[in-house]
Amino acid sequence: MNSPVFFTSPLRFLCRMLAVGLLAVALAGCQPQPVSAPASRFVLLDGHTKTENDLRGYVTLVNFWATSCTTCVAEMPLLVQTYQQYQARGYRTLAVAMQYDPVPYVVNFAQTRQLPFEVAIDNTGQLAKDWGPVRATPTSFLVNKRGQIVQSYVGPPDAQALQQAIEKLLAEQP
Repeated sequence: MNSPVFFTSPLRFLCRMLAVGLLAVALAGCQPQPVSAPASRFVLLDGHTKTENDLRGYVTLVNFWATSCTTCVAEMPLLVQTYQQYQARGYRTLAVAMQYDPVPYVVNFAQTRQLPFEVAIDNTGQLAKDWGPVRATPTSFLVNKRGQIVQSYVGPPDAQALQQAIEKLLAEQP
């Protein structure tokens, strides 16, 4: 019985595996191209609305979260601290509560934690569909001054990496 050529030469097999591994490493270092933030209408807790166009000119973290998500609650101090550190330089945070999150819970959370940034409610679930679809919370999107999504995070972002990305984006021209 003839073995496939693939296994006839251990050296050939190792070379192929090395090539595949090098390709994987090279691709892992590639940055995805920025894409424009989707057309969006954010309904804020105070009743005002914002659109994706209102994000332009700012570096913005759009964070999808829920009050019932323990990871989301645990990451809020990082989001608050990051907002406070960079907001004077043109950084914004927009926390978007998921459709299934009861509005009174979101309002209570925002008030008792004194969230300093804007909080929106995704009443219809359309925002989560348009921005992802977002299937897990927390999910965040870092948007540059041109309104392009340049980074996404499922789960809490690494604080140092997030701050480095924000610094880089704040230094860019719109």
